[in-house]
Amino acid sequence: MTSRPPTARAAALQIIRTLHDAGHTALLAGGCVRDMLMQRRPVDFDVATGATPPQVIGLFRRTQKVGVQFGVVIVGVGPHWIEVATFRSDFDYTDGRRPSGVQFSDPQHDAARRDFTINGMFFDPLKREVIDYVGGQRDIRSRLIRAIGDPQQRFAEDHLRMLRAVRFAARLGFAMDDATRAAIVRHAGSIARVSPERICDELGRILQHSSRALGWREANVVGLLPYLWRGADRLVEHAPLIESRLAALGNSSISLELALAAVLLPLPVGDIRHACVALRTSNHTRADVTWLCQNAPRLTEPDALTLADLKLLMAGRRFDELMKLTAADLKARRANPAPHRRLERRARAIPTDEIAPPPLLTGDHLHAMHIPQGPNYKTILEQAYVAQLNGELHTPAEARALAVRMMDELKSAPAPRRNR
Repeated sequence: MTSRPPTARAAALQIIRTLHDAGHTALLAGGCVRDMLMQRRPVDFDVATGATPPQVIGLFRRTQKVGVQFGVVIVGVGPHWIEVATFRSDFDYTDGRRPSGVQFSDPQHDAARRDFTINGMFFDPLKREVIDYVGGQRDIRSRLIRAIGDPQQRFAEDHLRMLRAVRFAARLGFAMDDATRAAIVRHAGSIARVSPERICDELGRILQHSSRALGWREANVVGLLPYLWRGADRLVEHAPLIESRLAALGNSSISLELALAAVLLPLPVGDIRHACVALRTSNHTRADVTWLCQNAPRLTEPDALTLADLKLLMAGRRFDELMKLTAADLKARRANPAPHRRLERRARAIPTDEIAPPPLLTGDHLHAMHIPQGPNYKTILEQAYVAQLNGELHTPAEARALAVRMMDELKSAPAPRRNR
């Protein structure tokens, strides 16, 4: 009988016991402690220790030295990779992201350099003891997001912390304390200095979560929204409607593509593409967001869609999300949902094998019919497939006959006049 692999928590505890047995202090740190105190299931388990990186590396067989210059070693236990960080104090931050250097220290100094009080606590699982130098337990009880120490200094060290404050406030349903909020309002423009990749990742965490509408509202209220990418200021006037649309998407997590489409829907196509490029999204994400935004307005007038139109949309890999986006937009605008419900019934009535059937007419058919290759190929093939999807063609013979008629029409059409 094979044993089950350890859970992430068990992997972290195994690391802590190994470090403890070697004479080093080792504690659970950060968000996992917050989540345990709030009786939420932690996603990640991080370990903080008095052991230096070389000592950590020497104690474990599987390690990755991804952040060793900052005292961080990734340790592998079973299928899990756990971040093990040496207690440290940070030197000055010169790039708005990372310290210029670190000095190994103790738990109290390590807690003081972290971002928010709710993330600055430690837990000793061997003694079952919370170690709280920053008032994190008090702020959990008060449901407050509070920067550790001087909030202006915390946000100057890493500008992304302002957006993280928004995410924690929305996700936990906490308020921001006055000094923390005031510091964000004052320094909101600094978020533009953060790399687009980091902003996109943090924005995605906000918008994909069920608390997305609260996060969007908070980002707008504290003044971060206009600076998230160049051109984001054009969304400020649409912010209330976007918030309603995000809320209408429901309480489940959603894809980044659907989340961005819900935000960017009011913009022209060029601005939608620009926003995706500015956020450094993948080409696939950019194409899918654009497709969702371009086709959502078509579904607001579903009775104008032919059977072929509907099938071609249904063949898209994000058709279900397109339906969700359109339903959310209608609800946000308080529009009549009846036509959309009729469209849902139409879509459900189409057999799966009729959505994207193999074409009755192909390029090989046209070649066998001695139709010369050229621009007409694409026109004929596209129109034949639309006719097939509309149920106007049922056999290859009917499709070939249509091709002959179309070629005759194209030959008889007057040639375009050339400018002299």
